[in-house]
Amino acid sequence: MSHLLISAAHKSSGKTTISIGLTAALSEFKQVQTFKKGPDYIDPMWLSRASGRNCYNLDFYTMQQSEIKNTFLDKMSDADIGLIEGNKGLYDGLDLDGSNSNAALATLLQSPVILVLDSRGMTRGIAPLVLGYQNFDPAINIKGVILNQVGGSRHESKLRAILEHYTDVTVLGAVHKNPQLNIDERHLGLIPSNEENAADKKIRLIGQTIKEQVNLDQLLEIASTATAPDAHPESSITNNISLKNDINIGILRDEAFGFYYPDDIDALRSSGANLVFIDSIKDSALPEIDGLFIGGGFPETKMHELNANTSFMASVKNAIEDNMPVYAECGGLMYLCRKIEWQDDSVSMVGIIQADIKMHKKPQGRGYIQLSETSLHPWKPAINTGTLFAHEFHYSQLTNFTRDYPYAYHVLRGTGIDGKHDGLIYKNLLANYAHLRSTENNQWAQRFVQKIIQHKETVSTSN
Repeated sequence: MSHLLISAAHKSSGKTTISIGLTAALSEFKQVQTFKKGPDYIDPMWLSRASGRNCYNLDFYTMQQSEIKNTFLDKMSDADIGLIEGNKGLYDGLDLDGSNSNAALATLLQSPVILVLDSRGMTRGIAPLVLGYQNFDPAINIKGVILNQVGGSRHESKLRAILEHYTDVTVLGAVHKNPQLNIDERHLGLIPSNEENAADKKIRLIGQTIKEQVNLDQLLEIASTATAPDAHPESSITNNISLKNDINIGILRDEAFGFYYPDDIDALRSSGANLVFIDSIKDSALPEIDGLFIGGGFPETKMHELNANTSFMASVKNAIEDNMPVYAECGGLMYLCRKIEWQDDSVSMVGIIQADIKMHKKPQGRGYIQLSETSLHPWKPAINTGTLFAHEFHYSQLTNFTRDYPYAYHVLRGTGIDGKHDGLIYKNLLANYAHLRSTENNQWAQRFVQKIIQHKETVSTSN
């Protein structure tokens, strides 16, 4: 099973750009299945666009090791090569023992590792860096390096000569400095590909550069040495919902809202839901749906366009007032508040949540979080007595509450809405800063679909 893990010595070494380029270049003649380690929406958008296939997240924090293996094997079943983009550095992770590091993922999936090395300002010092990474854990199969941000042909020659003399590592390529390869950044990281108008042009440029400066034949040869991890028994996620139920769930997916995990979308479908994708900027009103999912994104950057679509905002507000089951995460939560204040500007939003959104220059909640359910959680079966593992990343904060709300979650680790609670409840609305993953330990997609079915049955009975 040909596959590779692309990692680096440290964060911001350029591995995302290299991974996008490798994916684009290989996709010209291979079916490339991409994966991203950890919680991330933006990098997978670019990788999905480069490959033409959904990129799937592999995350030790929210998934069991068996789930990681099953996801990897399932998505690789019709692919020619797998490319896993790591996060941060090869040995970085939450735990002292490295049990959730990129190296641990490479071990779990038996992946050869390619190191992307930011070579700016380096010559002879690159040798002890590579030797240190090789010797730190000899069990990790570091099969090659790609030099990045190389200063020119002379710099490249020096680096190659040094690595050839002092190490046994294969130099697969040297990507020279080129400002045109840069992907613009903003406060949450790389601009998502669903908003970047020139994304396809950028991907083609990066792909062409990689074709010219990286030896793809050597890369493929290394990938072919990988073996498949052992299969685990099928996931224990159960689905007791009849697929005959005609349940339509609307999902806002547009330039303002685009943060959705593909496997969560898959879980909604497998739980019996028909999915209807909606544009909150261009559509005049919600279509005929039974429930609504508003994911994360950058509503603050599109707040004027969102505000201009008054009829759509009114339809969302009316749907919630009429008890439609609605789930909103992060950007979706922001959209449902009274207004967003950002960069000395203030724009009205849906207004169903009686609070305002204030954007800050620094993150207000960032990283992995832990939650426990309260008895008020609107989705049955309740109550999930175990700790729920999720993540958050928001520069916004809810302020100026003019009413009290019940909450679905206690925050055990993280920030949530107020440092203690997350999952604001209003009628059949659940809105939180937490980004959930539908996994064996947190089957939120199935529970949300069940909530919608129960509500639809109740409405039908009363009519």
